[in-house]
Amino acid sequence: MTEELEHVKCLIIGSGPAGYTAAIYAARADLKPVMITGMQMGGQLTQTTDVENFPGYPGGVMGPEMMEDFRKQAERFGTDIRFGYVSSVDFTGPVHKVVVDDSKTILADTVIVSTGASAKWLGLESEQKYNGFGVSACAVCDGFFFKNQDVAIVGAGDTAAEEATYLAKLCNKVYMIVRRDEFRASKAMEKRVLNTANIEILYNSETQEILGDGKNVTGVRVINNKTQETKDLNVTGFFVAIGHKPNTDIFKGWIDMDETGYIITKPDSTATNIPGVFVSGDAQDKIYRQAVTAAGSGCMAALEAERYLAALEDAE
Repeated sequence: MTEELEHVKCLIIGSGPAGYTAAIYAARADLKPVMITGMQMGGQLTQTTDVENFPGYPGGVMGPEMMEDFRKQAERFGTDIRFGYVSSVDFTGPVHKVVVDDSKTILADTVIVSTGASAKWLGLESEQKYNGFGVSACAVCDGFFFKNQDVAIVGAGDTAAEEATYLAKLCNKVYMIVRRDEFRASKAMEKRVLNTANIEILYNSETQEILGDGKNVTGVRVINNKTQETKDLNVTGFFVAIGHKPNTDIFKGWIDMDETGYIITKPDSTATNIPGVFVSGDAQDKIYRQAVTAAGSGCMAALEAERYLAALEDAE
């Protein structure tokens, strides 16, 4: 006896703002979506404390609480939310095969990929200890909390340079910790940093330890990798800007991606190179990476999935 395969109209992979918004729209369109949450249910925002830039929360909201609101709304319209992870996919035919937890195969007419991206970290124990309590991987998200304070940012690429100049508008002083004796950023971004008076660049420097009082960040210890001298910076915020990694490895070989793994979509669309497979959120967005833009692209993906299915029905 072979197991009867489950067949669904719309399968959503991932449960951040993009996935939940796609689920809300897909459910209201009667696509009866099934969501596979991934092992971090709610996505990156579940590791965030205060969220103050998402519309509709005038007093701000805790990240986990906001994602719980998203989940309840998706469930209210009938989304079948299942905790688990997608272990492999087969996008050979018009119906897409998705294996969940290495054991169960689901056949899906449409798939919405909302697997997000993960910030790259330095790997320090103190970094994880104070994550959300002075340590952040998003200056745009959290810079406001450090207004008129001294902060440090680590990184030397375009993102680090852009976030440093963003922080410089809010903060009293920004220390930029650069591992080599030069930037990796474009000359234009480097020039912008060099021309910002309250940014101090520490070349040939690496983060040795993030210092704190047990509750919040109070400083950072940096080491000069040429002289081996250490220096303690009195800062209340520490920003990591060494890049993100999209959570798209299981789709390699099937969906077109750029060199870093971000999924490529068709112009003005969430459609991928595979008919019936759409992508929303940080799995394809390496520019904005905000909860609100992820949610917007989740809406777009669901609308396109609905139109794709309608076109298939019309063709029959």
